[in-house]
Amino acid sequence: MTFVVLTLLNGISYGLLLFLLSAGLTLIFSMMGVLNFAHASFYMLGAYLGYSLTGWVGFWWALLLAPCLVGAVGALCEHFLLRRVHRLGQVPELLMTFGMSYLILEVVQLVWGRSSLDFRVPLALDGPLFTLFGTQFPAYRAFMMAVALLMLLALWLLLKRTRIGLVIQAALTHPDMVQALGHNLPRVFAGVFAAGCALAGLAGVLGGAAFVTEPAMAASMGIPLAEQATHHGLWRLKLSQLAPVLPYVLMVLTLILRPRGLLGTRGD
Repeated sequence: MTFVVLTLLNGISYGLLLFLLSAGLTLIFSMMGVLNFAHASFYMLGAYLGYSLTGWVGFWWALLLAPCLVGAVGALCEHFLLRRVHRLGQVPELLMTFGMSYLILEVVQLVWGRSSLDFRVPLALDGPLFTLFGTQFPAYRAFMMAVALLMLLALWLLLKRTRIGLVIQAALTHPDMVQALGHNLPRVFAGVFAAGCALAGLAGVLGGAAFVTEPAMAASMGIPLAEQATHHGLWRLKLSQLAPVLPYVLMVLTLILRPRGLLGTRGD
């Protein structure tokens, strides 16, 4: 029973980390219609920036500053790269974000190298939250869960209860009206993209300290369930070789079948 409870809690903590990462991807996709293939790379960038900032200003400031820096990088990418191809349609946008993922990976490897980093949890959380029949549940895992839930609440309040959220939602469905009311539409989209990347960066700082900070961490955050299904499912013989491609196939199918999100509706 103890094993079941602790395994469940560990699974929930990891699932909430994935939620925090996917929340930024969903925000960008739902509000901009852009499927960001580089999202996991911003997650990786957040982990590396969090590691460096922790050495300079400590973990708690790194937890605040690293997502802001990742968001700033995302805003620059949107302004100088993504915006250039926005008028050309969704396929050029996909290709641009795909290229951005490789660019971020190369920059990370040039600056920090190809080896894994010794990114550790802060001393205040380096210990068990409780002990159940001799088995410990880490305090840092509980902290990850709390941060993810707080960000869920903050994101919901921002989109549903603030003027900024109303402008962001209106910019997707009625962009001409939003511009006619005096709002800077490109700035709105840049802010959305930056916010989505910042959420990925926050997940990167949390996940980088809890797990392994290395260049391969971006690729490992594709769609783990899809890969496991191919490795252990009925089509194990040859389909397992397609596992690395399946996340991108699912993203493209989602873009084609549900261009306004899984719960969205098509415009007229």
